[in-house]
Amino acid sequence: MNIQGKDIKIFAGNSNIPLAQEIAAKIGLPLGESIVGRFSDGETAISINEVVRGSDTFIIQSTCTPVNDNLVELLILIDALKRASAGRITAVIPYFGYARQDRKVKARDPISAKLVANLLTVAGADRVLTMDLHATQIQGFFDIPLDQLMGTPILAKYMSEKFTNLDDLVVVSPDIGSVSRSRKFAERLEVPLAIIDKRRPKANVCEIMNIIGDVRGKKAILVDDLIDTAGTVKTASEALMEMGASEVYACCTHGVLSGQAIERIKNSPIKELVMLNTIPLPKEKRLDNITVLSVADIFAEAIECIYGNISISTLFTQR
Repeated sequence: MNIQGKDIKIFAGNSNIPLAQEIAAKIGLPLGESIVGRFSDGETAISINEVVRGSDTFIIQSTCTPVNDNLVELLILIDALKRASAGRITAVIPYFGYARQDRKVKARDPISAKLVANLLTVAGADRVLTMDLHATQIQGFFDIPLDQLMGTPILAKYMSEKFTNLDDLVVVSPDIGSVSRSRKFAERLEVPLAIIDKRRPKANVCEIMNIIGDVRGKKAILVDDLIDTAGTVKTASEALMEMGASEVYACCTHGVLSGQAIERIKNSPIKELVMLNTIPLPKEKRLDNITVLSVADIFAEAIECIYGNISISTLFTQR
């Protein structure tokens, strides 16, 4: 991949600089010259230090921890580029935060995902490029084009290369909401699907009610879009072992890993947790059984397609 010329520029906030550098390198461009810092009182301070007038600009920024700081950085970067007369501004958000607040669960709840969509649009973004939204209906919250890449092909490819005998595998959906994602994963590997029936008595707490499907003697692969406090995968992995699974693996697109997540993974029967680098994994959270795969290739290809006004639909499912 190699795009040269003054008409495309790639900038990055502070949320995931290693991924931004990797994407830019694969495209064949340096990151744009900018300073993303703070005033002494904590306000975000942005300086764009090169001409962007008329350029096709891309801002790479995941809205991960610290979520609000990273979101404000993204919004102000968009505003700065808009006021500098950038030709088109694409917000590249590998991990879209606030995606779990996509509907009113009870009276007087906010729909924060819609608010974030409005903020990005009002700030001046012309389109959004993201990966594995927690709720796909969030695409409809935007009045600008949104392209959603899929992490499943990358994870499924890794698993298919890891296991020589696929007859021993079963893909497991950790809840009803992940059935569609898990079914696509299972179809790629051509293995059976099992489903865990769970309930949440309160936020970030889950209870396993039943397991639908045969997991006895199988190597079970739990598939989810994100792992936050790891309560679900820990409880699910324990239930799978109790039901006779020989080994349990887990994979996800977004490794949020907040709260007691690392401790729970350590104390779980999960043999390997595979996730993508849409969110950076700090050194203190790196375990021997955590494997991180890169999404740089697919994001670089998508940026090239957007720049060249080429359809990126094949990237949703390829690999």
